[in-house]
Amino acid sequence: MSFSIAGKTAIVTGAANGIGLAVARHFVDKGANVMFADMDEEKLLSETDAIATDDHSVRYFAGDLRKKLTLANLLSATIDEFDRVDILVNAARQVLLSDPLKADADAFETLLQQNVTANLRLSQLIAKRMIKQGETDESDDGDIGSIINISSIASRRTQPELLSYSVSCAALDQLTRSLAVALAGHRIRVNAVALGSVMSASLRNALKDVGQSRDEIARCTPLGRIAEAKEAAEAAQFLASAGSGFVTGQILTVDGGRTLIDPADAPMH
Repeated sequence: MSFSIAGKTAIVTGAANGIGLAVARHFVDKGANVMFADMDEEKLLSETDAIATDDHSVRYFAGDLRKKLTLANLLSATIDEFDRVDILVNAARQVLLSDPLKADADAFETLLQQNVTANLRLSQLIAKRMIKQGETDESDDGDIGSIINISSIASRRTQPELLSYSVSCAALDQLTRSLAVALAGHRIRVNAVALGSVMSASLRNALKDVGQSRDEIARCTPLGRIAEAKEAAEAAQFLASAGSGFVTGQILTVDGGRTLIDPADAPMH
């Protein structure tokens, strides 16, 4: 059983910061060719310059991934640079606080578009490319591609202040399961990583918004700490590798046991 992704080509969205950046960096460290994708071109340039390798395995693409043309251009840029795509990590996501009694329709629509619709469209586009690549693959064993969605345990917890975000994560989880069944016959696996509290920029901001501390979150977590971003990246690597070759349609929970105990008033990202 191998967990290697060396030589594979991956597209990682949301790669300018946070979990997406951690996944993209980790994949480069593990020998993959990685296309960093995000809206923030300045940050992308800074990050990719900082980790540039001699073998030209790192590239970036800047654009609004909510737009269909941008998605097509992202795929074209990846094929131009690396000739193929084997792994897609949908890590671009947005977190907004909600007031259930003052529903902001625009905010709700924004989260559904960013966290669900954009991921669906890119997954469909990449899956078609993977299928085309698979037509020339002489081997009948193993998968021809892996799609990984970054979700949250917010989909299973009830926190009114995260109403819109929770609904979008629940939709993303169901999207993962449905695509897994739809693409299984094409030997494409689709899974998700549902994260508990991971120390990232979004969590730091959320802590300020709700006035909680790291110690309070740790007390709500059986393992007694907040995860590092690299731990989320390692979970994504597992799902991208041949070591998870018989795993599809699963929501891999990485939360330190948080969902095993009674809900608590702590942010989940």
